[in-house]
Amino acid sequence: MNTIVNETLLISFVAWFIAQTLKVIGGLIREKKLDISFFVRSGGMPSSHTALVTSLATSVGVLQGFNSVEFAIATVFSGIVMYDAAGVRRAVGQQSIILNRILHELRERRSKDVEHDVRELIGHTPFQVFSGALLGIGIAVLWLWVRGELRF
Repeated sequence: MNTIVNETLLISFVAWFIAQTLKVIGGLIREKKLDISFFVRSGGMPSSHTALVTSLATSVGVLQGFNSVEFAIATVFSGIVMYDAAGVRRAVGQQSIILNRILHELRERRSKDVEHDVRELIGHTPFQVFSGALLGIGIAVLWLWVRGELRF
């Protein structure tokens, strides 16, 4: 039986998985309790979206060549995802904080007429994106080095 394995895709999802696992561990350290929901949440440290796309771009660069069209596409895609994580999604998170303050004030006046809070942790700080990028690149480089695809 032939197995189809896309190594680049596998590396990318492993990077995402490790980043999400680190969020669970970080939550355990901060809150002194295990909260598995951190595994599926967006936002937080490190950026798993960034780890996923940077490991993708790094893998494509090593396997297809850093001058390839595929690497260019993966790199542009990575840039858009990282900009969105630290820019647009972070701004939405900051707006959510303000909306929640307004909702709390309305609840105090009108009680049950107001819906529940909106989610505040949506985006990432630039440091969280940078950490996710280092994690993604590091995982791809280590993986491909161990497999003999990358030589130093």
